[in-house]
Amino acid sequence: MAHSESRLVIYAALAGNFLIAVTKFVAAGMTGSSAMLSEGVHSLVDTGNQGLLLLGLKRAQRPADPDHPFGHGKEVYFWSFLVAILIFAVGAGVSIVEGIRHVLHPRHLENVGINYLVLGLSFVFEGAAWFMALKVFRRAKGRLGYFQAVRRSKDPTTFVVLFEDSAAMLGIIVAAAGIGLGQLTGWHWMDGAASVVIGLILAVTAWLLAVETKDLLIGESAAPEVVAAIRETVGARAEVVAVHEVLTLHMGPEFVLVNLSLDFDDDLDAAAVESATAAMVADIKRSQPLVKRVFIKATENPPAGSDTL
Repeated sequence: MAHSESRLVIYAALAGNFLIAVTKFVAAGMTGSSAMLSEGVHSLVDTGNQGLLLLGLKRAQRPADPDHPFGHGKEVYFWSFLVAILIFAVGAGVSIVEGIRHVLHPRHLENVGINYLVLGLSFVFEGAAWFMALKVFRRAKGRLGYFQAVRRSKDPTTFVVLFEDSAAMLGIIVAAAGIGLGQLTGWHWMDGAASVVIGLILAVTAWLLAVETKDLLIGESAAPEVVAAIRETVGARAEVVAVHEVLTLHMGPEFVLVNLSLDFDDDLDAAAVESATAAMVADIKRSQPLVKRVFIKATENPPAGSDTL
């Protein structure tokens, strides 16, 4: 997915979450609702997270330098992983602690109607941001299923926003349910219990995001179809006797590094091997736009454990 689309989704979520956070904090102060306070913290954390994602996109565009010869594309993965940590440490932590405090020391809520109004408006705004993120994610995933698309996505910015907005909408529903049940039953601790549930939702969301971004940060290969296409491209060359290894690594959402181990025809001289190598690199980059760097090693015997064509 293009970074321009990523930015559009993030800007929309950032603006919406900031306004929603301010409104929720005002409502929490007026009503004394623990669930509303947790929702305010949730939206504030989401606002900060979108800022970190934008920072990651900006820093990832810096050109390569002697200390970072393959560029800074993995900055996106680092800041996305940091987002997951903040959701867990701040969002989930504050919500659970605040919820437990109100369960142990429940209090009567005042001006409850304000909570419902704010939660209703928040659901509309969050829903709009969620729909935009979902629309972009659907376009990026193609024919893949949602779970498979998340697992294979190399651009975490959109699914991070999608996860955050999904958790936000679920949290709004829980907050409304907790406030409503507390009002109907007179069990004022239900408001605090809703805050604890919101915290658990955030903890699960943070864990899912951490798992996905950790793999990207460590280093994931290109999609199987990309690897297969590269293998087919080089294997079709008359100069190549065998394709031993096709090793790929995403150095960022739009930067794939390729290492090839090939067995060339023994009758070729050095000039012919150089010419064939240059032609293969050009063919690979032309057919796979994400491939930015290609390294080819000529070897007669396949490395241990490699797949040979």
